[in-house]
Amino acid sequence: MILLDRVTKTYNKNMGSALERISLHVEPKEFVIVVGQSGAGKTTLLRLLTREERPTSGKIIIGGIDYDKLKDKDIPLLRRKIGVVFQDFKLLPNKTVFENVAFALEIVGMGNREIRHTVPKVLDIVNLKGKENRMPLELSGGERQRVAIARAIVRQPKILIADEPTGNLDPKHAWDVIKVLEKINKYGTTVLLTTHNQEIVNKLQRRVITVQHGKIVSDRANASYEV
Repeated sequence: MILLDRVTKTYNKNMGSALERISLHVEPKEFVIVVGQSGAGKTTLLRLLTREERPTSGKIIIGGIDYDKLKDKDIPLLRRKIGVVFQDFKLLPNKTVFENVAFALEIVGMGNREIRHTVPKVLDIVNLKGKENRMPLELSGGERQRVAIARAIVRQPKILIADEPTGNLDPKHAWDVIKVLEKINKYGTTVLLTTHNQEIVNKLQRRVITVQHGKIVSDRANASYEV
């Protein structure tokens, strides 16, 4: 569950607020699309959710964790509950597909035996079975993004944030990525997708939240979107 109650974020008082009194409630297992022009406040919203930024005012509660009471030492634990996928993949170029995904487990201290058991299952979910030993440069853009998704979900987060995950992809590979996100959502993960792609929004017919000038101007179920 994601709850924001009258959240404001101001970086510079002379520039106005990046977000202004945003209130938002996302149920567990929902698939929500966040849309808005560049500079509308979408990225600031996501950075608040992952605790890369702190709100100037207002309350944030995610998965029962009250961010007001969150100690700095507990932030890594929080981030294990939130997977994040970016537009530019952020893969390690000198590691294979398997190694890129395994790395997310190594850094939290999982043993080799469990890693060998877990990674193939996740690669199967993102339709990359048989590509375990490929290097990132041997993959298409869509495949690289699916490796990034596998790495983001391998620790079984409750929430997956996908920030413009299809921004660099052609339409076919973009839809491959969206289908994987839908599959992950069916398994019970809450998905928060930001996108500029009008066709994706209109075909998915999911809940759409529109951000404009730091405010939520629309929040509709089964919605379409016009740029």
